[in-house]
Amino acid sequence: MPTAIVTGSGGLVGSESVRSLVEQGYDVIGLDNDMRAYFFGEEASTAATTAQLRQAYPEFRSLEVDVRDAAAIDAVVRRNRGDLELIVHAAGQPSHDWAASEPQTDFAINANGTLNLLEAARRHRPEATFIFCSTNKVYGDRPNTLPLVEEETRLEIEPGHPFSEGIDTTMSIDRSTHSLFGASKVAADVLVQEYARYFGMPTACFRAGCLTGARHAGAASHGFLSYLMLCAVTGRRYTVFGYGGKQVRDNLHSSDVVAAFTAFHADPRPGAVYNLGGGRVSNCSVLEAIAIAERIAGRPLDRAYDPRPRKGDHRWWISDLAELQRDYPTFAPRYGVEDLLREIHEVKAERWMAPSSG
Repeated sequence: MPTAIVTGSGGLVGSESVRSLVEQGYDVIGLDNDMRAYFFGEEASTAATTAQLRQAYPEFRSLEVDVRDAAAIDAVVRRNRGDLELIVHAAGQPSHDWAASEPQTDFAINANGTLNLLEAARRHRPEATFIFCSTNKVYGDRPNTLPLVEEETRLEIEPGHPFSEGIDTTMSIDRSTHSLFGASKVAADVLVQEYARYFGMPTACFRAGCLTGARHAGAASHGFLSYLMLCAVTGRRYTVFGYGGKQVRDNLHSSDVVAAFTAFHADPRPGAVYNLGGGRVSNCSVLEAIAIAERIAGRPLDRAYDPRPRKGDHRWWISDLAELQRDYPTFAPRYGVEDLLREIHEVKAERWMAPSSG
């Protein structure tokens, strides 16, 4: 039986990867130490998701391993090297706001943790596909230099601009403010590419925009659509930061993320780099998302506005999926923004409103 290792297996993308790979017939080993609870508080804990995975898939092996522990990572890869075909590296510190509070922790997890996995794979199973969940924050605030037009509910790129269908990987990552989170992910992203170029390993970096889904544990500093719907349902105040709420983000369901991973693993192109998001199929401004969330929740959102944008935040980001779809023509986002918010509401609203949820 082929083996796959998934880091961050209790998180959104990690847990979706576990489900998909187990159902495809893989022996799946998940690595997760519930750092989300440390980053964002107990309501963001991944412990419940890990427990659900164990119950649903008794064959799933979940290990409490920190990616910063090089010896532990090496041991897991070494023990399973015989049948190891795939590593999905979805663990990470995901918030640029949080990174500023503990820069060394952020860098150790995002950069050094990635290096530990790459080295273990190189030593023991260099032919295994290595998929890294990178981020569009590797471009820093470079997208904010794009010529944008202010419309009633959103910012939009000037018609006819080369990035009118979305931003591709030709955008420079230099001379821009990345946030400390973005910098640690740049380091990891470049390492993943170099292990393909230096050592011939079949690696890929997927530079994601907003990834979401009903299993996303949204927090104020991470998990845009999930946290927005949480606020809409419970009456918690939601704060819009900067740009009049007209900043645009694309949004991709976690199952579509894993579909992209699966396509790459079936036909890997070593050192590949792709922007990954909802593209022109699934994108919205904060104001547009609020209007949809209010309609679904059936109540107005209690919101505040802070004119100061988050450091390194993008005014406009839509991923150009052409490069990915050129190499993997079957890939396409299947969910629009309203589909995503409705799914989050259907799965989570009742639990959010339960007395025990606070």
